[in-house]
Amino acid sequence: MNLPLSLSVAARPASALAAVAAVALLAGCANAPREVRVPRGSAAPGFAHVIPCESVAQRISAPGLRIASAERVAAGALVLPGIAWQVPEHCVVKGTVDERTSPVDGKRYAIGFEMRLPASWNGRFMYQANGGLDGFVTPAYGDILGGGPTSNGLTKGFAVMSSDAGHAFDRSTPIGGATFGLDPQARRDYGYNAVARLTPLAKSMLAAYYGKRPDTSYIVGTSNGGRHAFVAAARLPGEYDGILAVTPGYELPRAAVAQVWGAQQFAKVARRGANGRPDLATAFPPADLQLLAQRVLARCDMLDGAFDVIVADVAGCQEAFDPQRDIPTCGPGAAGSGQCLTQAQKDVLARVFAGPSDATGMRLYDGLPWDAGVAGADWARWKFDYSVGPRDAIALAFVMTTPPASPRTVTGQGTTLIDYALGFDVDRDAGRIFATEGAYTESAMEFMTPRDPAFREFVRRGGKLIVLHGTADPVFSALGSVRWMQEFAVAHGAAQARRSARLFLVPGMNHSRGGPATDQFDALDPLVRWVEFGDAPDRIEARARGAGSTVPNPEVPTAWNPARTRPLCPWPEVARYSGQGDMESAASFACVAPAHRRDTGSLR
Repeated sequence: MNLPLSLSVAARPASALAAVAAVALLAGCANAPREVRVPRGSAAPGFAHVIPCESVAQRISAPGLRIASAERVAAGALVLPGIAWQVPEHCVVKGTVDERTSPVDGKRYAIGFEMRLPASWNGRFMYQANGGLDGFVTPAYGDILGGGPTSNGLTKGFAVMSSDAGHAFDRSTPIGGATFGLDPQARRDYGYNAVARLTPLAKSMLAAYYGKRPDTSYIVGTSNGGRHAFVAAARLPGEYDGILAVTPGYELPRAAVAQVWGAQQFAKVARRGANGRPDLATAFPPADLQLLAQRVLARCDMLDGAFDVIVADVAGCQEAFDPQRDIPTCGPGAAGSGQCLTQAQKDVLARVFAGPSDATGMRLYDGLPWDAGVAGADWARWKFDYSVGPRDAIALAFVMTTPPASPRTVTGQGTTLIDYALGFDVDRDAGRIFATEGAYTESAMEFMTPRDPAFREFVRRGGKLIVLHGTADPVFSALGSVRWMQEFAVAHGAAQARRSARLFLVPGMNHSRGGPATDQFDALDPLVRWVEFGDAPDRIEARARGAGSTVPNPEVPTAWNPARTRPLCPWPEVARYSGQGDMESAASFACVAPAHRRDTGSLR
């Protein structure tokens, strides 16, 4: 079984996308001259609509389109947590495209969407990509990601679209988040076709509503939304000018395999629960994860020149920390004290952080970086709960392997989800993420991952890409994003790669947000400045959300200033203390090349 990690892709002719019906609009679509505005916190005066919100359903039509509602929202009528800027007046349009009945499971499917069209439009379009297994049309506010955003795309004047990616969450069953994977078209819609179908439709709707098409277009998403963004860069290289991806799960099927493999490792040192299955949370209780975090900090905190309870030099820490040497080994009767780990626990940690391999030694997915954020609640949640339940197990069972499992096998009628996860044999089953069979003509690795991770056509057209990734992400490895950035640079050359893409690691941040981290940041404004003014981001300021924050993060260490700021630096640079000034302020830190000798972030 061949499961190569390399992202290098030979140049190939562009494959045709799935057929997208041509959009026919009743309203005129005159293009106005390109007009660029400096981004700001709230919407600037801009383009007004040329048709009333209430008449959208009557005035706009397209093959397969059904507009369910169009409603005006008054300025200030929406109050969103943590956002002080007034949400402007806008029109919210809800609808579907491509309604159908599945010949496989008999269910009704459609690609559901929502668009929010500001009364004063800045000429920019944002596709807000959802996370998880989709299945919900989240409000199209234009979330700019990170923890506790203080603004969003809508308040900045963007027109925003969101989508359920072609299926609705089935609430009738505990595995309803993934059963859409039984339908081959629903798989394709989730993987790539919903974005491909809706993007040109959205732009044509904008042309009808405002009398002009967007000047610039952006796709923004985290987790699976980051995967959507990566796939769009490869499949729709001419549709988006800028891409913002946080915690991108661009190899999500591999990551899901790694998650259930990791659960199998934790099960080796876990106690049995009342149901007779391993209780994974007992493998490493919170006190044990706190010990691991403390020992990582003891070795790695000062690598950036500041004792500040942050591991900023991620690559340096991978060289410096050794769990076998740096974590005390429990003697008889000392296990569970929070002062040591058993040898068996240390062996499990070493395997999990090294990443999964099959029996031949072939790497299946990236390992994890040592980071103090392992003590974050989200780290344990993903490793001990989601891996064997409502995320990875059902995703592998129904969406990411071919053929999909029968629902009977994971609903208690046969085995449970944890049985499925612990019984997933990577030597026998991992190859199914590459498999096709019968009506399932595209494998998960085909419909869910970017065909060209170097995004050659996107780069040739001048597109810009900002990626952010928390170094304590428990499910999508930050080292995977480092590997992608390394191979992107090989494909384009270092200079061109830097002109097109920047990767910013967020020390301590768990999956998309949270953990002991400065996880509040606005990377959308830097992306707009880069796309529209050529001002490439050399650093992005991030803030902690301590006590007193409008959306506080309870995991901000008490030793920090509650509003601590830090620069996020473009990889491979590291935020290093200047030696003077307030250590709670980003102004006292510079982004510098790492001092250690080995290729930063290398997996090998």
